[in-house]
Amino acid sequence: MSERVADSVEAIEAEAEKMLQEASTRANEILLEAREEARRILSSPLPLDAVRTECDRIVSKARAEADEAIKDSKRQAAEIGIDADKKLEEITKRVVSIVAGKN
Repeated sequence: MSERVADSVEAIEAEAEKMLQEASTRANEILLEAREEARRILSSPLPLDAVRTECDRIVSKARAEADEAIKDSKRQAAEIGIDADKKLEEITKRVVSIVAGKN
């Protein structure tokens, strides 16, 4: 009977060894697949090109708008300067006219 028990224990040990080997093989396969997937992900181009392009487009548009606002401000400043010169000339003539007693 002890021989039967020993045979059963050996059979169980062999089955356990076989299961451990299969589990180890499967674990190695999973690790290999994970490494390959990680390598694929790391080597794939990041979609930053699209983001960078959009960023450049936004910056370019903002610069164009800023340039246009600057041109408009310069034009308005020039108009104000011209109007101020005209008003100053008119005021000067009136003051001279008043001082000269022509008014």
